[in-house]
Amino acid sequence: MSQEQKNKKPDQSYWGIVKRQFKKNRLAVWSLRVVYLIFFVGIFADFLANEKPLYCKLEGKTHFPVLLDYGVSMGLVKMPPELLNVDWVKADYESVLRAPIPYSPLTQDFDNAFASPTKKQDVTSWRFRHLLGSDQLGRDLLSGLIHGTRIAMLVGIVSMSIASFFGILLGAIAGYFGDNRLQVSRVTLLLNVVFVFFGWFYAFEARTYIMSDALSDSFGSFSFQFLISLLLFLAIMFIPNLIAMLFKGISFLGKPVTIPIDIIISRAIEILNSIPILLLILSVCAVVKKPSIMLIMVIIGLTGWTGIASYIRAELLKVRSLEYIEAAQSLGFSEWRIMLRHAIPNSLTSVLITVAFGVASAILTESSLSFLGIGVQADVVTWGKLLNEARSEVSSWWFAVFPGLAIFVTVTVFNLLGEGLTDAMDPRLKQ
Repeated sequence: MSQEQKNKKPDQSYWGIVKRQFKKNRLAVWSLRVVYLIFFVGIFADFLANEKPLYCKLEGKTHFPVLLDYGVSMGLVKMPPELLNVDWVKADYESVLRAPIPYSPLTQDFDNAFASPTKKQDVTSWRFRHLLGSDQLGRDLLSGLIHGTRIAMLVGIVSMSIASFFGILLGAIAGYFGDNRLQVSRVTLLLNVVFVFFGWFYAFEARTYIMSDALSDSFGSFSFQFLISLLLFLAIMFIPNLIAMLFKGISFLGKPVTIPIDIIISRAIEILNSIPILLLILSVCAVVKKPSIMLIMVIIGLTGWTGIASYIRAELLKVRSLEYIEAAQSLGFSEWRIMLRHAIPNSLTSVLITVAFGVASAILTESSLSFLGIGVQADVVTWGKLLNEARSEVSSWWFAVFPGLAIFVTVTVFNLLGEGLTDAMDPRLKQ
């Protein structure tokens, strides 16, 4: 180490201190490295386990089948006719570069049904051996685990993104405004209360049959119809606020009314916390003709915001009385601008901790549903579905051990990461 590096003072900023504190926790550091590995496997799953080669030369033509699949799925290119019926496993290649695991999660190898990872397998070379075994149709377990990693990460990221949006917004409103700082004029409140019934009726009640049919058809159709209803509701609710501007000059109608928003959101959090998420998902999936993994993500996200809201509400209760908030108020900035541009950005540290624990919880919830065979399409491979295979064939111990280990390791590292962030961000431990 050079003398310049020795004399360099450590970063004394908040995040510099958090980084040093986090590095002292070896379990948290290794957990973060495992999380990086999990994300890598999830992102590059098609390149790590695929029956289609990464590169091949077939009948004098060069192809990149895995990359071609990406282009076809995005609608950028069309699959060449000569590749539509190719047996990618047994094709007569002039040259070929395969993925490390030469099987897709749904590739069937009937010669090696229920192949044990520790016993002899009927393969042409070690390259095609099922390293972690196979199921009753000869589908490779390791390939299923690799592609299941992508689903697990998607569930965690998408569901917690939804939960973070609603949790941060509602928690910040509750904490910043409290029960006595959110005020609207009498005419605005009165017109909004009246129009909310019109908005609900025309946007949702009048379109009940349309949305029910869409929900029975697919979650994508329902999402589109729900978006239309939401936009219609917002358009209707814009009308009373426009009308209210015309009557604010009247002293009686323009008099401000205080809304106890904190207690309203707090009671909503308590109500949602009392509803079992698993039971709610089971109820929704029971009425949906084609349940999907996206539906599960949305439900987990819409019911998982309460923890984030509670944390950021507590932070905003402290932040709203600090000097820089008072300075912004003295400059005449609106309360909404102060909350969105100053209060919330300085209160997000606790959200990172909650999100880390929330990702673990979301993955565990999805695995539980997949294990029960609920909410996941037949062609989607998840860790829970792989674990369910052990129920049909008790002797296939590898389907109980390896998917269970993947779920255990992933949930554990996210929990350890959350604990590490909790300790690193604790002001009492900053040195």
